[in-house]
Amino acid sequence: MIFYKQVCRAAFFTLALALSFSFTSRPLRAQKREVRIAAAADLQFGMSDLAHQFEKSTGDVLHVTYGSSGNFFSQLQNGAPFDLFFSADIDYPNKLQSAGLAEPGSIFTYAIGRIVIWAPADSKLEVAHQHWNALLDAGVNKIAIANPEHAPYGRAAVAAMQAAGIYDKVKVKLVFGENISQAAQFVQSSNAQAGIVALSLATSPAMKDGKRWEIPAATYPPIEQAVVMLKNAKDKDAARAFLEFVKSEPGRATLTKYGFALPPAGPSAAPKV
Repeated sequence: MIFYKQVCRAAFFTLALALSFSFTSRPLRAQKREVRIAAAADLQFGMSDLAHQFEKSTGDVLHVTYGSSGNFFSQLQNGAPFDLFFSADIDYPNKLQSAGLAEPGSIFTYAIGRIVIWAPADSKLEVAHQHWNALLDAGVNKIAIANPEHAPYGRAAVAAMQAAGIYDKVKVKLVFGENISQAAQFVQSSNAQAGIVALSLATSPAMKDGKRWEIPAATYPPIEQAVVMLKNAKDKDAARAFLEFVKSEPGRATLTKYGFALPPAGPSAAPKV
């Protein structure tokens, strides 16, 4: 009996040792990879969804900061610690690449932005029927747009109003948000009676019940939104993996869901990194 117990004990320890060796000898994944992203304010909801999907499928972690593209450009010129820059236009990424601050050939267009005139659901304005005349309404004292000095959506708003022939009539009513998200908040909080905001924000949960009219794309320069990888990115493999996800079918479908038009799929839209 004693001999049997000794044999069983020895067998148990042998099995335990074998299992221990089996698990410890398997290649373990390295510590979670992290990617630091500077993103244009119009991406607030779309990027959040993209990040959630990517983190869930990979275990990697994305740290996203939102703001105006122009302000980010200035920060990145001064060495701000970001790995990827999702700009609301392609000019800023091009400038970063020309300055030697971006990975060569890493720029690609991920979306085309759209703008709308937006008013709260309880507004007396009927922007879907009034179109530009909504901004000329006597009840509209303030019109919120993003600051055209550093926000592509603000420049698009100004260009569209000029094309419509109403800019000189409404420019005294304009109030500038630091970025397109803040401009939208001005209208939501009744600090402005109407605004020209990104369609991606107008379709968000907080704004989707409001009144809106999509401004014809032909009346303003295309808002070609591009991303670039910074030369000092800490984990370029993780950054590349996220870029691959953004240009994948699930990534493109997510951007469409949040009101963005898309560039053609294929090599021209893919990052060359």
